[in-house]
Amino acid sequence: MTEGTTTPAPGATVSLQQHAHRMFESLKVRNYRLYFIGQTISLCGTWMQGVAMGLLVLRMTGSGTVLGLVVALQFAPILLLGPYGGLLAGRVSKRKMLVWTQSAAGLLALILGVLVATGMVQLWMIYVLALGLGIVNALDNPVRQTFVHELVGHRLLGNAVTLNSIIVNLSRVVGPALAGVVAAQFGLAPCFIINGLSFGAVLACLFMMRDAELLKAKPVPAAKGQLREGFAYAWKTPVVRAVLLMMALVGTLSYEFMVSLPLLAHITFHGSEAAVDAAVALLMAVMGVGAVIGGLVTAGKRTATMAALATGAFGFGAAMVLVALSPTLAWAALGMGVVGYFSVTFTAITNTILQTTSAPRMRGQVMALWAMAFMGTTVIGGPIVGWIGQNVGPRWGLALGAVASVAAGFMGLRAARAGVGVVAELPAAAARVVEESA
Repeated sequence: MTEGTTTPAPGATVSLQQHAHRMFESLKVRNYRLYFIGQTISLCGTWMQGVAMGLLVLRMTGSGTVLGLVVALQFAPILLLGPYGGLLAGRVSKRKMLVWTQSAAGLLALILGVLVATGMVQLWMIYVLALGLGIVNALDNPVRQTFVHELVGHRLLGNAVTLNSIIVNLSRVVGPALAGVVAAQFGLAPCFIINGLSFGAVLACLFMMRDAELLKAKPVPAAKGQLREGFAYAWKTPVVRAVLLMMALVGTLSYEFMVSLPLLAHITFHGSEAAVDAAVALLMAVMGVGAVIGGLVTAGKRTATMAALATGAFGFGAAMVLVALSPTLAWAALGMGVVGYFSVTFTAITNTILQTTSAPRMRGQVMALWAMAFMGTTVIGGPIVGWIGQNVGPRWGLALGAVASVAAGFMGLRAARAGVGVVAELPAAAARVVEESA
């Protein structure tokens, strides 16, 4: 929707043409368009590495518990260092910080690729590199999340956040598919090397951005007690507290697909090594297709409410039950498509509500807490789901995630009935945040 266009009142009927127009509105902004292109290329490499990492660990150890530990090591720093990353996001030039963090992530991927290619890789090396990547992500994630606001501003924030989710899930389609083909034909090492090289696209796009067009927030000066202040703000603000608690529950036990899907393919749907590789790639790719569809639907919406968030959580949980009960790989793939649809709805709405309703000076810290709840909790959930999948069965690991998601849905429904977290027209809500913080 362009400037000057009358915004329909909340609840008004929106035509299909209007909805389609809104889907890609943020791409009219040159800097965001560059960011979108760079992230699309890089995230395909990231998903290639994620699939390859799981397969590498399983081939070396055959242990779901070890796989869960490796995944957890990538996210432990987010849980421990996330608040500091949030403070950093409010103090530094986000564009310059992203150049450093993206360069470091690319270097770590290249090192792992070389180790695998030369046959020198050992399990302890994987542990160290996974931990190093986690430290980089702890600093990168809150900066990257809040950088989107600098690219598009308040009015287009909800649309841009959802398009980011589409990027992640479109790459979930392409990345695992490429990983399956590359791993089958050339081995796992090229998956890591391609990922390392893909960060060059992000760096090129960052350097091409026009600094004068960034909507930079006023830096938050360093002061004592800022970490404590951030936690206190999140807990005392009902909408922030409710959304973060829901995200923490789902993030801990539901979003463990890098652990649960390889185990499902390896243990439940038996096959050769190549067949397991192909099955994981299929499940991840179909999930990505469903997520892209869900993202396109969500991107055209102008409202984000706790009721909609609860609906996304319920749908997510029901879809995971379908996957857990699937008698064949084909049925599991179909279920993962539905999982993808609701997963992007859930994550996009949590992100949008938090960024839109948080005070600008607290946005970096709130989004750091969101990253902790979403990804940092994997340090807890990854080993749990891995152990259950290995010792009880992969279906039960998925079922546990389904229960967690449904429980989060009830939390959201309760909050919605209490009038907590209802965000009306997103641009109007954003404007109120600006007025209140002026």
